[in-house]
Amino acid sequence: MKRWFRLFSVVAVALGLAGCIAAPIEMTPQTETRLKAQAPVRFLLTFDDGPSASSFWNPTATVLDSLKTNPVQPDLKAVFFVQTRAPRAGNSDIGRSLMRREHAEGHVLGFHTATPWHTNHRSLEPAELEEALTNGTADIAAITGAPPVLLRPPFWNYDKRTFAAYQRHGLSVLLTDLSANDGKIWGFNASPRRRANMLRQLSEVRERIALGELPTVDGVIPVVVTFHDLNRYTARHAREYLQILLDSAAATGVRLADKPFYDDHAALEKAALARTVRQSSDPVRLPGIWNWIWDRNAH
Repeated sequence: MKRWFRLFSVVAVALGLAGCIAAPIEMTPQTETRLKAQAPVRFLLTFDDGPSASSFWNPTATVLDSLKTNPVQPDLKAVFFVQTRAPRAGNSDIGRSLMRREHAEGHVLGFHTATPWHTNHRSLEPAELEEALTNGTADIAAITGAPPVLLRPPFWNYDKRTFAAYQRHGLSVLLTDLSANDGKIWGFNASPRRRANMLRQLSEVRERIALGELPTVDGVIPVVVTFHDLNRYTARHAREYLQILLDSAAATGVRLADKPFYDDHAALEKAALARTVRQSSDPVRLPGIWNWIWDRNAH
């Protein structure tokens, strides 16, 4: 009971902090000099929790349309971390059709859940987790012809036990550098501080880039960005979010590659694998307040 109360208190405080996003970190001359020695950045787009099973203005379909046709860079590719057995997601005719579309259009299907609900893997018994991983990888393989290699745990929460289970199934954990913080809808579906949010987070990532903490893959540094394709606001503003990322890079002094987003399936998957967590004891880096929540509740 105390743990639940503690978690509730942490989330409540975090939500309060969410409305007060701090200003971006100013770039020092030292950071500017270090950045010049680093490769340019390419944004690696990821989407969680889909595909939507909605028959009315489907947000996942809208996201796919925006990735295909937009004024920034056509035919973008993304990693979709899917829920294969959720009735409101992949365990529906519409959801399965969208996963087939994602694969056909060159996107990468990663594993998220294979339970009826968005269930934390740490709450599953060993046999239940094994069943979920077996079912989920098989569901994706039935669409793509090969089991997935990327996984994002529900709530981005894992421990040594679940991490070892992922490894047994050939799955590597991919977290994120930047987050739209659109995974939950608190009272209304909007994001009035979306620009300030991305600007702040990218200024933090810029410091890590300057220190050489992010790997270079094929001449560029992949910076992982996370959205949720079930969120209708995100879907409606997907093209705007692409421009926000470009504007945030310009404002923070982050040099972008000639192609600022991935548009090739193989290159996308290779870059994503290079950014995965190597061992369960690796320090977890999540953007903004979510890193604070993780530190207090996930271990």
